Amino acid sequence: MTVTSDATPVSNEDRTALTDTVTRFARTEIAPHVGAWDAAGEFPRSLYRRAADLGLLGLGYPEQYGGTPASYALRMPLWRALSRHGASGGVLASLLSHNIGLPPVLAHGSDAVRAEVIPPVLAGEQIAALAITEPGGGSDVAQLKTTARREGDEYLVNGEKVFITSGIRADWITVAVRTGDAGSKGSGGISMLLMPGHSPGLSRSKLDKMGWLCSDTAHLRFDNVRVPARYLLGEEGAGFRIIMANFNGERFGLAASALGFAEACYDEALAWARQRKTFGAALVEHQVIRHKLVDMQMRIQSTAAWCESVAAQADAGRTGPEWVAQVCLLKNHATQTMQFCADQAVQILGGMGFMRGTVSERIYREVKVMMIGGGAEEIMKDLAAKQLGI
Repeated sequence: MTVTSDATPVSNEDRTALTDTVTRFARTEIAPHVGAWDAAGEFPRSLYRRAADLGLLGLGYPEQYGGTPASYALRMPLWRALSRHGASGGVLASLLSHNIGLPPVLAHGSDAVRAEVIPPVLAGEQIAALAITEPGGGSDVAQLKTTARREGDEYLVNGEKVFITSGIRADWITVAVRTGDAGSKGSGGISMLLMPGHSPGLSRSKLDKMGWLCSDTAHLRFDNVRVPARYLLGEEGAGFRIIMANFNGERFGLAASALGFAEACYDEALAWARQRKTFGAALVEHQVIRHKLVDMQMRIQSTAAWCESVAAQADAGRTGPEWVAQVCLLKNHATQTMQFCADQAVQILGGMGFMRGTVSERIYREVKVMMIGGGAEEIMKDLAAKQLGI
């Protein structure tokens, strides 16, 4: 979810104002409807426009494209509060999918392409997605097989992608492809193309999931899709570096979101423990329940402090190997915090925690995709070890 950098110091007033705005939006526009949206398998496209009207989609993007430059420290409240008070990974993933689809366009697209694509997405009029994972592999990006062969002023794209967030509705899809010779292998043969969603030869099918039920997740197939060469992002063969840089911001956003989801579980568990009575006393009066809540807070507060530290390093321009390692470790720690809090919340709610309609039940089902998406725990550990010279 990395976009433009703005290291200008952020005041507590700015962060509080943004948190309040996002909280109101999540509580009124998202939380009351999530159950119905999950049942329908989608949320209204009009939600993008309402989020855009509040400036939420443009946070972190240049003003010339309709955005608002923002540091990591200022973007954190968006991810955290939207997760805590909206309590839906499905809404979060699709509503903010442009934050993984647009950064390569912003960083490597031509002036004309940026002007064509970014403003309507930030205005909530169009949707952007990122397509990297394939049926044969995800984390091993260097082995992707989707091809793009140059033919005059176009690229001819063939292959398929899977688990693509916003893949059904996306108007623009940033696609990782293999260019160059037919036999090219490894990271050096990877490029990034921006594909219009209306392209002939592009077909999409919806995927059913354990969680994120209202997020459209698609299997994409490319059958001789012609993409104008002007939509090449950066140079041919430079795609692997673009992808790796994009992952860092995505992983930080996932960590901040996992923190918010953990807080949502804690909020529900505490409220339940205070009003539910067993053996003549509220649940919270039992030591074993208080200890569960304290254990949740211990993990939440350590995750919050770590998020703040990593954000401060990024805003100060310290984004070398040590920072990349910190992002990987933070992503693991935050999603483990989310997992722990979801589990403990369901346990505290008891039978009610097993029922559809509770926040904790929904988040419990969404934990695993947070631990896998953007880089599985095992990949994060290996990458962190490499960056730290272990």
